[in-house]
Amino acid sequence: MGLTKFLSSRLVGKQLQIKNFACFSTSPVTAQEERGQKTSLYDFHVSQGGKIVNFAGYLLPVQYSDQGIAASHVHTRTPGCASIFDVSHMLQTHITGKHAIECFETLTTADIQGLQKGSGSLTVFTNQNGGILDDLIVSRVDSDFLYVVSNAARKEHDSQLIKEAVEHFRTAKNKDVNVQFFDPSERALLALQGPGAQAALQTLTKMNLSKLYFMTTTEAEVAGVKDCRITRCGYTGEDGFEISIPADRGSAVAAALLESKTANIKMAGLGARDSLRLEAGMCLYGSDIDTTTTPIEAALAWLVAKRRRDERDFPGANVILDQLKNGVTRRRVGIRMTSGPPARHGVTIHANGDKIGEITSGCPSPSIAGNVAMGYVKEEFKKPGTAVELKIRDKFFKAEISKMPFVKSNYYQKPKE
Repeated sequence: MGLTKFLSSRLVGKQLQIKNFACFSTSPVTAQEERGQKTSLYDFHVSQGGKIVNFAGYLLPVQYSDQGIAASHVHTRTPGCASIFDVSHMLQTHITGKHAIECFETLTTADIQGLQKGSGSLTVFTNQNGGILDDLIVSRVDSDFLYVVSNAARKEHDSQLIKEAVEHFRTAKNKDVNVQFFDPSERALLALQGPGAQAALQTLTKMNLSKLYFMTTTEAEVAGVKDCRITRCGYTGEDGFEISIPADRGSAVAAALLESKTANIKMAGLGARDSLRLEAGMCLYGSDIDTTTTPIEAALAWLVAKRRRDERDFPGANVILDQLKNGVTRRRVGIRMTSGPPARHGVTIHANGDKIGEITSGCPSPSIAGNVAMGYVKEEFKKPGTAVELKIRDKFFKAEISKMPFVKSNYYQKPKE
């Protein structure tokens, strides 16, 4: 995608290249790309020195002029610090009505009925073959109200999928369910991620954040802005929050966070978000998971809730439950390189002279000072510590299968009783 520029920051004495981060182009925004949609924070990003790229049809910062991707990545994981990511391009959806949960469960593998009010779960949409249509977070705000956040790149697909399910429930079953999709011009979404996230946000809200645990959600006023929703979650492996805000007030909330006296807050872009999520072992839809991969192959069996397994009533249940019982032929694994350049999407994985799989994501890891990746290998090679080789530009480089996440997760979990 024309990834040719170098970052100003250094990692282990070498320049870290933007081209090592998949999913976006770092070429200057062209006249054609200008037709990409702007989030409500676009002008704010520009004023803060954001380097704008077109990602999934949206004009978003890949990094900022005050620090490179590696420096931004490290900042996000540093005690007393946190980063703000604009994720307003993602699809925010409200599903409401007496039968909202029943309707939405026909699309996913989650036990939404079993969620406590105000809590949520990562889940997936699946097709009849067990393939993953998208990954998303669904929060049970109440018995008749679900808040859903799904991927921007799947916005058209997901909205059509949900609309069809809602329409079927309304017309064919005469049930009470409604859907409302929010455009980025209506709602902004900021991800505040890092060890200093709570300290910074707490000064701007009356909500006691020490009682808001990982994967829980609440309505709250933030920086004097009403009608906000705070969800304790993120895509970095660090503690943090996603804050849904009326679009015309998104920049004001970001500015208030940047002025924090209780934590060191900086803006961050797509580059750091990609390397952070990879270190955290999290999938990127379209690269690590898609319609050809099942939750079991993707090492996401935990997303298939026990009740849903027992009831066998989610799309692709027969295929997925058979895989749970009888196994699969390939599995998503982590890979740590012991030599060579970063392995990108499509690099082949070899063992004993044979091809055993392919890389789906890879980049330099600022946290562990080495190159990491994830990909799929034949089932018999999935054990951590297994030696493999990666074929990059017709040369073989040594690597080994690794557990994920590559770095310790720091989620703010509720204490066990």
